[in-house]
Order: sequence, then structure tokens, then C-alpha cells
Amino acid sequence: MRIFSTRKIEPELLDHLPPDEARPNLEDLTRINRYFGGHSVILDTLNQVARPADSFSLLDVGAASGDTARLLQAAYPHAHVVNFDYNETNIGAAPRPKVIGNAFRLPFAPRSFDYVMCSLFLHHFQDEEVVGLLRGFNRIARRAVLACDLERSLFPYIFLPATKYFFDWKRVTVHDGMISVRAAFSKSELAALAKEAGLKNCALRVHRPAFRISLVASK
Repeated sequence: MRIFSTRKIEPELLDHLPPDEARPNLEDLTRINRYFGGHSVILDTLNQVARPADSFSLLDVGAASGDTARLLQAAYPHAHVVNFDYNETNIGAAPRPKVIGNAFRLPFAPRSFDYVMCSLFLHHFQDEEVVGLLRGFNRIARRAVLACDLERSLFPYIFLPATKYFFDWKRVTVHDGMISVRAAFSKSELAALAKEAGLKNCALRVHRPAFRISLVASK
């Protein structure tokens, strides 16, 4: 369909909610990741570069409530995962260690972490901002930059409103979810942005039926 031919970025509501309203919507996001493929895509992506017995450091940018960190710590017990987010409310429930800051000005020295990862983060930004973010991630990653995000498509666009009453999704979850899908990427779009950012050795995959795209840029 023509409306899905290009990205469309609009403001989302979650980042501006007070804590008592943000919390149930963050719980919705965790449920979506756990039961509809998000977590499996994250694990599959990290499995391309690390083994469960490995010891490594990983920065999760845009960590929100920290469900990625909990997932990775369970699967990789020797990993050291640092949560990073600019929103104090969203990161409040994340496990320590956690850092509040601006992803465009990451407060870390070059090659500070083995891996820099983000999940469901890049689609919030314009293309030129995505390039800047990936460059910053590449600067502080020793071994690889990892990204997991949405694939822009009709099915994920209608999924949340179609299942709202069955799964009791919150109003903001449905609103922001549809906006997120319209702002999401095609595989070729994300590959082009990674190339512009100077990332090398990029491997991209489309994951169905999760409708996610993963990127691994190894050093």
C-alpha cells in the first residue's frame, strides 16, 4: 500500500505521561516483546556474535523499563548489561546499573563496551538522526553494533487495534504502536542508513511473523 512506501514520524504519547500512567503502558510493551517475537529476535541477534557462556559488556540504549537487560542477563549470566535512557520515568523500573542521558551525546569513551544494542529505538528518529545515533554507537562499541526494530507493514499496523479488547491493550499502547509502525523501516532503508553511518560488515535480517528487522554490524 502507498501509505507504507515511506516512513512517517509523528509524536508518541508515552514519553510525556506521568509515572502512574506510563507504567501500565510499559508493561504492555514488555508483554508484546515477550509473547509476540520481540524477545526472541533480540536473543537471535545477540546469538550471532556471542555465546551464552561468554563474558562481555553491553550498553542497551533506549532501555526503558529494562526488559531487554533482564532477558539478556538470564540468557547470558556472565554479561554486564548497562541500561541507558533519557526518560527518568521509563528507566525507573530498569535493573541497575542504569544511566540517564542523551543518546546523541553518549557519556562514554570510545570502545567502552563490547556491544552497543538498541531495540525499538531507532524508528523514533528522522533518517539523519538515525545515522548520527549509529555513528555514536559505533564509536563506543568494541565488537559490534546491534539493532532490532520494527518492519513497516500493514499487519503490525493493524495488529494492536484489532486485538485491543482481547489482550486489553492500553489506549496509549495502541496509539503509539500504530505510529511506531508507520515510522518503522524496510530492510533496505535500514541498510542504507547503516552504510551512511559508516558501519561495516552489516548483516540484516527480517524476522517473521514478528515483523522485526535486526542489524548486526561487526567490527
